Amino acid sequence: LSVDRGAQQHRIVGGSIRIVEEMAASLGDRVRCGQVVRRLEHDGAGVRVSTRAGDVFSADQVIVAVPPTLAGRFEYAPPMPSWRDQLTQKLPAGSVIKLYAVYPEPFWRSDGLNGQAASDTGPVKVTFDNSPPSGTPGILMGFMEAADGRRWTRRSQEQRRAAAIECFVRYFGPRAADPIEYIERDWTAEEFSRGCYGAHFAPGVWTSFGEVLREPVGRIHWAGAEYSS
Repeated sequence: LSVDRGAQQHRIVGGSIRIVEEMAASLGDRVRCGQVVRRLEHDGAGVRVSTRAGDVFSADQVIVAVPPTLAGRFEYAPPMPSWRDQLTQKLPAGSVIKLYAVYPEPFWRSDGLNGQAASDTGPVKVTFDNSPPSGTPGILMGFMEAADGRRWTRRSQEQRRAAAIECFVRYFGPRAADPIEYIERDWTAEEFSRGCYGAHFAPGVWTSFGEVLREPVGRIHWAGAEYSS
């Protein structure tokens, strides 16, 4: 959770999507948007990747750079070896709703607060100051995670907003009660993530399957956060 010399120290102005946008710009028209992959056929001659729209792309090798649980939902011909398929069944994504409350200014700073909180009472148990480098507007960011995420995804946005604001008021005082905007993203509902922040290794998964996590299957290779050394 640490911001000072910790895992949360660095931010990217404009959001982490800027990395993807810059990479895509350098590749030009070789990037094909809206091509949702459904099937990968692989043999000694190469790989053929089929999309929902029916387009087929051929290559010598393919890199599958999606979380393991989503990689396990593709159709493979021939099917993945049993150990690889078992691995993808055992690496679920977490249950997380990310939300923002926007204020005219980061009022908590004048109270000597840094906007970061960690609590055992939810549903928002972790917060950060997510205000832009300019200092305005003031943005409090919070997470509804795990059991809270699963419980509150079944409720309305209005109910989630009210619960989140109540948590912000508890942490930062009555000025948190009146945001000028509320924004949220339920990552469990997103088709191409189905949760975050990454794959969860339950007890026994790493020792039983870890050695095959990065191992290619023929011409199919795996990449992404879960595979980083």
